[in-house]
Amino acid sequence: MKSVFFESGRISIVERDVPVPSGDEALLKVLVAGICNTDIELHRGYYGFAGVPGHEFVAEVVECSCRPDLVGKRVVADINCPVGAYSGDRRHVPGRTVIGIVNHDGAFAQYLKVPAENLCEVADGVADTVAVFAEPLAAGLEVSQQIHITGNMRIMVLGDGKLGLLTALGLKIYNPNVLLIGKHEDKLAIAAEQGVATHCIGSPDELPGLAGEMDKFDLVVEATGSENGINYALEFVRPEGTIVAKTTSHLPSSINLAKVVVDEISIVGSRCGDIGLALSVLEQGLIDVCGLIEAEYLFAEFEAAFEHSMRRGAKKVLVRMSGD
Repeated sequence: MKSVFFESGRISIVERDVPVPSGDEALLKVLVAGICNTDIELHRGYYGFAGVPGHEFVAEVVECSCRPDLVGKRVVADINCPVGAYSGDRRHVPGRTVIGIVNHDGAFAQYLKVPAENLCEVADGVADTVAVFAEPLAAGLEVSQQIHITGNMRIMVLGDGKLGLLTALGLKIYNPNVLLIGKHEDKLAIAAEQGVATHCIGSPDELPGLAGEMDKFDLVVEATGSENGINYALEFVRPEGTIVAKTTSHLPSSINLAKVVVDEISIVGSRCGDIGLALSVLEQGLIDVCGLIEAEYLFAEFEAAFEHSMRRGAKKVLVRMSGD
């Protein structure tokens, strides 16, 4: 089978054997995969990554001895894979692998294997190009599972990238007062069309001044993708408020710790979420993700697709992995 391979800043298309699933795994034929900012960071050296990336995908089950009822079904998957017996949250089991990120071949390949317990079946009425958003939407919705969201909270999402948009749209389900701040009128319009208040800035340099003009927020979700994003968020949060940090960057962040201490601000890290919850939101049509799709490519055009995804301000780029 053909697979994408990242190593030392290079992208190669290589031939590899089709993986052989164990008794508790499923073999999947990848239908559509999405290129995530994390994939771009891996390409740039995050985690010292070398391997087959790709963790946003919808696939067809080809083989699954422990769940034969799934064969032929379309699925999405939780990307966290515990190794051996475990208890608690699979996302934080020591020694886990992470599909396309940590010690587990990812979805930028024609086939991959995944623990059967990680799979969620996609309803017939949900298009591949919608279902592929389940993993990043789960990450956005995770904020609502970590923080008790009430209807009268003042909530701001900082950053109008793909994750910022999905987070703002997800939080809008729970709270009507979400404000999304970003630099791209076209992307902000996607959120505005679905009821999210927006504010466009020309440069991050405007943020401190803007924070001085606004009332402070109870909750600020930092999704800028920048190592400086956490300090921008600190400008907007009220004393005893909460910042949820979403950015993962290959560059280190410095933080104004004195402000955190003096204002008694809580900072919560936020990563993957409940894939089943996200799939349910998509199936019910509570969020329209179609406007987030910028382009679709065939697998043979992967390098062009990845180049496109790295353009400043690019929305979601999808790759049809099952095509030629």
